[in-house]
Amino acid sequence: MIHHEQCAPYFSSTAQFDRFWSAHVDALDRHLSAKRWALAAVPLVMIVYPIARIALSAALHGVVPDVVRTVLHLM
Repeated sequence: MIHHEQCAPYFSSTAQFDRFWSAHVDALDRHLSAKRWALAAVPLVMIVYPIARIALSAALHGVVPDVVRTVLHLM
């Protein structure tokens, strides 16, 4: 059985982690075609879109009643 500590890289600084992460992203850029990136974007959009719709409607619901009350009070 392999222990997690033996497989996980150790980072002594944030800059070292950033370089490690950047190397992985660069490797993905080199090996994935535009078609694969587009296919990977579809699930991301399917997850983010409903969350954004819920968050925006909640924000509007929180702001609009105050604005309407203010305008009605000024009339």
